[in-house]
Amino acid sequence: MPRAGLSRGAVVAIALDLVDAGGPTGFADLTLAKVAARAGVATPSLYKHVGSLAALRREVAVVSDDDFTRTIAEATVGLAGPDAVTALAHATRRFAHERPGRYAAVQVAPDPDDPADADHRAAAQRGVQVVAAVLRGFDLPDGRAIDAIRSVRASLHGFVALELSGGYRLPDDLDQSFDVHVRMLLAGLEALCPAAGRRRAGTPPDRTGEPPREFPYGVER
Repeated sequence: MPRAGLSRGAVVAIALDLVDAGGPTGFADLTLAKVAARAGVATPSLYKHVGSLAALRREVAVVSDDDFTRTIAEATVGLAGPDAVTALAHATRRFAHERPGRYAAVQVAPDPDDPADADHRAAAQRGVQVVAAVLRGFDLPDGRAIDAIRSVRASLHGFVALELSGGYRLPDDLDQSFDVHVRMLLAGLEALCPAAGRRRAGTPPDRTGEPPREFPYGVER
């Protein structure tokens, strides 16, 4: 039976339901034909509400980015240092398990030059800003923040993507392996910090005349 009062928001909601139901490949498998079938309309009827499959995927990605950003922001707010990074890591893994289709959508980068991707760029940037806030307290050298953000994202995504795709078949406990993975990630972040290098060399940091430094993490509410 055709769905009465179909709107752009309703089409996006149907697409999100399909993405959620499709598991890790839900986003990749999304088609206008599937959305139309779920809505009970002919595929051409969708063009009154979304211009193309690419436009619909963009809408799904924006919602997914916002969901992911909210998840990691809530997990890290009020935390600092290794605790904040650990919370970020576990929130990322939890989101990927609970919403694998949306997690896949989060990994799609917007086109930096396409005006149509403006909302998608803004949504993706909000997520990056949360990660940047979590890492800010590590006192990374100038020019290394982007390197650190990329490394953290790649590291967590690599573990999670292999897990979701069945890439770990040995019987060893995956939760324990993830905990070890996070500790190794933290060690790598510490190694980037000048203060860590001074500690390894046995030289105390020069804080003469400086007030104690505090580094906020997460997102202020």
